Amino acid sequence: MNCEQCQQTLKCSADTNCWCMTLPNILPISKSSGCVCRPCLIKNIRTYIQGIKSKSIKEQLALARPYQNDTNFIEGIDYDMENGLLVMSRWAHLKRGKCCGNGCRHCPYK
Repeated sequence: MNCEQCQQTLKCSADTNCWCMTLPNILPISKSSGCVCRPCLIKNIRTYIQGIKSKSIKEQLALARPYQNDTNFIEGIDYDMENGLLVMSRWAHLKRGKCCGNGCRHCPYK
């Protein structure tokens, strides 16, 4: 099977044991019938998270709430590496559920 977006070869088990179930299940249901590879799915999730900035903070928190206790941080979704430093993403801050007061770059609570 090939990724619907980049055509990279991928393995999809199309059930609850598929690797994609380890990523946040927050994307709206799509009418497409194909699967995407991990990098493309991470890119799609990041794009979606950026797009929800226009929603109220209450709506954003409701989307992240089911993932608050998920300690499995995913590079590209929860954080990025910049110059050897771990930079928390907007999604990680939403999962935390409150501002830490450190003036973080991607803090959604400003």
